[in-house]
Amino acid sequence: MIHQYKLNGYNIVLDVFSGSVHAVDDVAYDMIAMYEDHTPQEIVYAMLEKYGDREDVTEGELWECLEDIRGLERAGKLFTHDTYENMAFDFKRRSNEVKALCLHVAHTCNLNCEYCFASQGKYNGERALMSFEVGKRALDFLIENSGKRVNLEVDFFGGEPLMNWDVVKELVAYARSIEAEHNKHFRFTLTTNGVLVDDDVIDFANREMSNVVMSIDGRKEVHDRFRVDYAGRGSYDKVVPKFLDFAKKRGERDYYVRGTYTHHNVDFASDILHLADLGFTKLSMEPVVCAPDDPCALTEEDLPVLFEQYEILAKEMLRREREGRPITFYHYMIDLTHGPCIYKRISGCGSGTEYMAVTPWGDLYPCHQFVGDERYLMGNVWDGVTNTALRDDFKMCNVYARPDCADCWAKLYCSGGCAANAYHATGSIRGTYEYGCKLFRKRMECAIMMKVAEFKDAQRDA
Repeated sequence: MIHQYKLNGYNIVLDVFSGSVHAVDDVAYDMIAMYEDHTPQEIVYAMLEKYGDREDVTEGELWECLEDIRGLERAGKLFTHDTYENMAFDFKRRSNEVKALCLHVAHTCNLNCEYCFASQGKYNGERALMSFEVGKRALDFLIENSGKRVNLEVDFFGGEPLMNWDVVKELVAYARSIEAEHNKHFRFTLTTNGVLVDDDVIDFANREMSNVVMSIDGRKEVHDRFRVDYAGRGSYDKVVPKFLDFAKKRGERDYYVRGTYTHHNVDFASDILHLADLGFTKLSMEPVVCAPDDPCALTEEDLPVLFEQYEILAKEMLRREREGRPITFYHYMIDLTHGPCIYKRISGCGSGTEYMAVTPWGDLYPCHQFVGDERYLMGNVWDGVTNTALRDDFKMCNVYARPDCADCWAKLYCSGGCAANAYHATGSIRGTYEYGCKLFRKRMECAIMMKVAEFKDAQRDA
């Protein structure tokens, strides 16, 4: 399977199953498009008819180009076949080892964001804070179920986790105290809206958190439209200075400024670049997750604008990189040389198997987007996973278990997409959220184009 597209002046050909990327001229691009369905003579004659008035296109050169295409095919860099489907073995045999937990330390929030998928942190339930005892048991559960894995990941999540900050610090201290005994190493992540950030939070997080996710939606008018307190006041002026200080003091440690775009700011590239101009260099902007009839919901009419925005962002990122002002955008981070192992390309994020969410009461769910839906309650941190049938269902949730993914060129980049988004869109974790698929494919086209441009720049500068 191949995927061809034109973007930013480049003719790009992706060989899906080998991962090879080719930047070619117009003639080779058209010849590759005809290669599988036409005879060599038909291809050459068609090119002569289309490009015959060009002095640099001769019949001999066309036959040479055709032989180059054959050479790439023989080398396994074009028109390769899917050798991975047979590797998508019976995924019920996958290990039950758990490597990561999302600890919902606070089912409450000090902001009242209208688009919040977690119902202002309550997850359609009661407001609650996780006790140290529940959190401690969750960490013990993770160690007990992690097998021989050394590196374990814990996300402090909410609601707003800083509303339970003392317990977060206690849990980190407890985890550090038992690492050596169990030959484990914890990597912690904190996701915060920034309202309660102070010097203590910054100092502790920069010492203990491997990553920090800072929630800002972009320009002041965009951010303050939804990210308001319970009195309706916007939070931009309060959180942006704190986050700038936070990011500056983190130095080389990871962080992301993460925003959400909705139907009301489909020109989201302006929000990302606004944040970059403020001084943030590691950025993410996610499409809203909400019901189709919600005023915030993205529409089919929005898609052309969103596609254009991703292209605008990619071109601007290249320009800034050439000027020595690079920024990182989460969705454009791909490694064409190595990248994820094929196991991860097939199996995805591991929700419901390797990764689970823990509520303030210790209940286990496949991930944070399933919390509160009792149909997806998996067990608890004391008894472990008791709904093993549900776990087995998630084990089978790989890219080859989704019929809609069969002919998609991007399937080995998204691993079939998000199970929660598929469930909310189709009622099945093995479905696909087609709107999200369209956005993902555009992001991948932009990300691959950027790699081509960077390679061309390096060649020119060599």
